[in-house]
Amino acid sequence: MPEEENEISYLDNIASLFEASTGFKEPLLEAMVLGLGPLLLVFMLGLVVTPPTLAQDNSRYKHFLTQHYDAKPKGRNDRYCESMMERRELTSPCKDTNTFIHGNKGNIKAICGNRNGNPHGENLRISKSPFQVTTCKHAGGSPRPPCRYRATAGFRHIVIACENGLPVHFDESFFRL
Repeated sequence: MPEEENEISYLDNIASLFEASTGFKEPLLEAMVLGLGPLLLVFMLGLVVTPPTLAQDNSRYKHFLTQHYDAKPKGRNDRYCESMMERRELTSPCKDTNTFIHGNKGNIKAICGNRNGNPHGENLRISKSPFQVTTCKHAGGSPRPPCRYRATAGFRHIVIACENGLPVHFDESFFRL
């Protein structure tokens, strides 16, 4: 009961402020504010609780895109790998292997559903169709920059992990006969 009384007094204060600032007493507004109070409170709580969860899912997807997505590569040779790995901040220390997926984000997301993906092992999905990819492998030497990479380009099926319908982890790619 004390919470309900606090809510009513809060809403009364809103109505009083309206009356004080405009000089008008508006019974309809007062009734609407009092009637919508609990609904407004639930809505506001929903706004506070929901975004961190969505933001977390979205941040994992964005991280996946940063590490593994390049829509329109300019060249797919060793130089491409060296510049992309550095640009995507994957060279401190030198990452051993990284694969860039080329093409359409929608087709990659579709692997997480049945349109372009099938279950693969535990909690993974494999693409139904091959993707154009470039795999960059560290050429050896020091794990500190400057990093040297060897590129392997081709069309491969990809295996990813998904959360809430979005890709969040690249597992592997391979030729499928």
